[in-house]
Amino acid sequence: MGIRRRRLSLLLLLLLLLCCSCRDPAAVTWLIPGADGAVQVGFNWGVKAFHPLPPDVVVRLLRDNGVTKVKLFEAEPQALRALGKSGIQVMVGVPNDLLQPMASSVSSAVNWVVQNVSSYISKHGVDIRYVAVGNEPFLTTYKGMYQETTFPALQNIQAALIKAGLSRQVKVTVPLNADVYQSESGLPSGGDFRPDIRPLMLSIVRFLLDNGAPLTINIYPFLSLYADPNFPLDYAFFDGVSSPVVDGSVQYTNVFEANYDTLIWALEKNGFSTLPVIVGEIGWPTDGDSHGTVENARRFNQGLMNRIMRGQGTPKRPSTPPDTYLFGLLDEDAKSIDPGDFERHWGVFYYDGRLKYQLKLDAGRDQLVPARGVRYMRNQWCVLSPAASIDNPEVSMSMDYACGFADCTSLGSGSSCNGLDARGKISYAFNQYYQAASQAIGACNFQNLSVSTTADPSQGQCLFQIAIDTGTHESAPSSSGASRSSSTALFFQAHPAAVLVASLLSLLLLT
Repeated sequence: MGIRRRRLSLLLLLLLLLCCSCRDPAAVTWLIPGADGAVQVGFNWGVKAFHPLPPDVVVRLLRDNGVTKVKLFEAEPQALRALGKSGIQVMVGVPNDLLQPMASSVSSAVNWVVQNVSSYISKHGVDIRYVAVGNEPFLTTYKGMYQETTFPALQNIQAALIKAGLSRQVKVTVPLNADVYQSESGLPSGGDFRPDIRPLMLSIVRFLLDNGAPLTINIYPFLSLYADPNFPLDYAFFDGVSSPVVDGSVQYTNVFEANYDTLIWALEKNGFSTLPVIVGEIGWPTDGDSHGTVENARRFNQGLMNRIMRGQGTPKRPSTPPDTYLFGLLDEDAKSIDPGDFERHWGVFYYDGRLKYQLKLDAGRDQLVPARGVRYMRNQWCVLSPAASIDNPEVSMSMDYACGFADCTSLGSGSSCNGLDARGKISYAFNQYYQAASQAIGACNFQNLSVSTTADPSQGQCLFQIAIDTGTHESAPSSSGASRSSSTALFFQAHPAAVLVASLLSLLLLT
């Protein structure tokens, strides 16, 4: 009887663990020898797209891949509701255009916290951990626009969190661009805050430290390469360079470590050596520039992931890597391209959740899986009519019109569709407009120069898109027998610990 009772108790325990894993893909990864838990990196989830992937599909994509942290640039209601009870920790942003009202009125900050933090935590079970006040508000290109409002807004949001009884659970932070610090010597050890904002930065970091909150910094090695044609290519990546930067006894072999440690030196010099730092944005684009390729993006992001999985920090903080959020999750075809055409192509996944390249995010997960349950509009494209002459001046005017509305950044020099011939480029532009306009009647009527087709005109790496049908998405897999088998396979792929639990159950039942 004693043996049977022990077997029964073990069975009940294993069943409980298996049920836990159904709710949270990271809940039982500790059962796997050598596994280091959930995916340690988060993702930036932007929604500036003509047809954004529905939030329930995005959350399922995150969970299927074991991602447990996400950063939102603003309090998107649908995204926040979808994140409810998902097991995903959330950083939610206060956009720059709200800094002035937040700074001028505590009541505005209180109302914002009530509507966008408290209500989602209490009513929807959203695990909000951070409020990001502003987004790179001290960029030199803003010419001081937000310098007077960022710190007061930060203080008022903190006061609002205290009033809501959430200040222990939810911390404030300010995501800053790496241009807030510099080094006159060009070495990390020369790091200090930019002179024009140094007093302001010291006030902010002191406030963050006093409230147990982190500083958030965005670091983009790709932009260093993009801005300087003489920048050494290998120094942007993590797999070594022939000429490292030597700073005293330290050799820096990649720009990320040098950049991050410049900030740590700046903090230490000013008495803030213990302030925690989050890397809020880091990544590599896959299009829109000659260096923005799938191969380079995989090289950079996998190099970053390998460091995180090894627990490797930087020379100044070697014991542990900083909390990190990849930029980004999905491509955004409606983003501003003022910084460059690459701005719409940072996603590890395409606009529709298809995977661009394989990326190992943690030691216990071999590969990423694409989004499930995505529905598209009709398999129909808009192309230049075979009867149209490319010498017709209206063709050029129509193409300019299409690209003025839709995303044609893949046609630029060094981009994925730049190799198309003239007719192909015109067709690509027409189709981008047609899809952005939801395949509306009349959207493929460029002065009678275009026709619709059901034959996919994609060529090589240049993909002619089909728009997402944002109104008809599966909320759950089908209940048919075939779908159940597929869902089971996907479950075990997304929850590898469940395989171990199921195997142990089988052994116990057979003994």
